[in-house]
Amino acid sequence: MPVSALAAFWLLSLLLIAVPGPDWAFVLGAPRVLPAVAGLAAGYSALTVLVAAGVGALVARSAVAMTALTVAGGGYLIWHGARTLVRRPGPLERAATTGLFRQGVAVSALNPKGLLLFVALLPQFSRPSSAWPVWLQLAALGLTFVLTCVAFYLALGSVSRAVAAARPGVAAWTTRLAGAAMLGLGAALLVQRFTG
Repeated sequence: MPVSALAAFWLLSLLLIAVPGPDWAFVLGAPRVLPAVAGLAAGYSALTVLVAAGVGALVARSAVAMTALTVAGGGYLIWHGARTLVRRPGPLERAATTGLFRQGVAVSALNPKGLLLFVALLPQFSRPSSAWPVWLQLAALGLTFVLTCVAFYLALGSVSRAVAAARPGVAAWTTRLAGAAMLGLGAALLVQRFTG
């Protein structure tokens, strides 16, 4: 696989990850960074496997499957956003590692825009003439995306925790903002799917 294609995909991935969305809201609202980011990585790894196996393209072509995925993803974001808003966080509140991990998997795996991103972008960076089979190229590109997500969200979460530790009032506002963002993003997904 050409290094230039991998580097171009990495740069595009970084730019897309840097745009705030459900993952940002989840990481900023999560009481613990590591299990939250590990969950996001696991969800995107699952999407990588689906796309490399060819299942992602089948799902993306099915209007019923995409509607079901959008409803599940939007509903989950609304539910999780509402829970985040209702929760009364402390400055460095603790939460169960497994619960945050599962929530992270759900946020990334149920993100229909994430699946479409994988289905639309990954194939454009693969080269049928390469010595690597296309499925292996797609897996390498997906892994590049996942590792970039992990690095970016660990940094984002760590910086936000450092700020919250220094200024406890910021933690409460960050959590409320993250909850509101998840509510808004979930509602936007549903509205866009049923009106667009």
